[in-house]
Amino acid sequence: MPVRVAVDAMGGDRAPEEIVAGALAAASDDVVPVLYGPRDLLEPLAGGLEIVHTEAVVAMDEKPSDALREKRESSLFRSCRAVRDGDADAVVSAGNTGAMLAAALVEVRRLPDVHRPAIAVPLPALGGPSILLDAGANADARPEHLVQFAHMGAVFAEDIAALDRPTVGLLSIGEEPEKGNRLVREAHEQLAAAPGLRFVGNVESRDLLRKAADVVVCDGFTGNVALKLLEGTIKATLEAFREEVTTSLRGRVGGLLIRPAARALRTRLDPDTYGGAYLLGLRGLVVIAHGNSSRTAIANAIRYAARGVAGAVVDRVAERLATRAAQGAAP
Repeated sequence: MPVRVAVDAMGGDRAPEEIVAGALAAASDDVVPVLYGPRDLLEPLAGGLEIVHTEAVVAMDEKPSDALREKRESSLFRSCRAVRDGDADAVVSAGNTGAMLAAALVEVRRLPDVHRPAIAVPLPALGGPSILLDAGANADARPEHLVQFAHMGAVFAEDIAALDRPTVGLLSIGEEPEKGNRLVREAHEQLAAAPGLRFVGNVESRDLLRKAADVVVCDGFTGNVALKLLEGTIKATLEAFREEVTTSLRGRVGGLLIRPAARALRTRLDPDTYGGAYLLGLRGLVVIAHGNSSRTAIANAIRYAARGVAGAVVDRVAERLATRAAQGAAP
């Protein structure tokens, strides 16, 4: 059966044009995007894609609490509700992240054994992707939350990134177990004692793109800062390289020679390659895309959602956490 992906067509800085164009690009015999938003705006763009009409739209700068109280019939909330009701297998939105988190918690709901859901982002590390979580769902966390993030990230790494027995690292300010704040020190103890995890200890942010570990866990505040720093550094470095190459004849000639390698590197480092991030720990598959997503990013986010459905990521996470909860309850 094809995977039906509910798409918040009004979410994002470039909505609805880029969102719909991305949905059209992702549509295939195996993937069926369904657009949520005002029919009069979407129909001229939809190219025959199914539309579920919604009137309200959650603004990018709207307070999540206001959206939760007043916009339950918006494209963002309705697309999440479609997953809960079985009308879609997954949901993708580039809209207001805070509101998306609220909608996911209220409409899709957490798995029974999950304390907090976490945003899992693949990093373009040397030697293959490394999974960073939490990348922004929880500004504050407790040590046991980070242990859960590690288990969810391990399932992600095994099923989506095809990593065998993934290693788990804890993001800190030093590799020594005693380094870090209270959260990190206590989480280190619990991770080291957790069954089923291949914990390798603390890792530092400077090693994230060198694949410090297959899975790197941290609280959402730290993860979001690290992620945006990496994205900004990669973008600035690539722009500086392009500028240097074009400033002289020698640079332009050299640029022609290395163009294939440069294009391959840009593709590997481009955040649009995945297009979005899974919000793990929910009863359904939720993909959060960047607010400034292009049509390419949206298309990849929809395909990424379909891959997660095909890989039964939600069921695997639920099984892993239920097993861990049973082990914890055993005498």
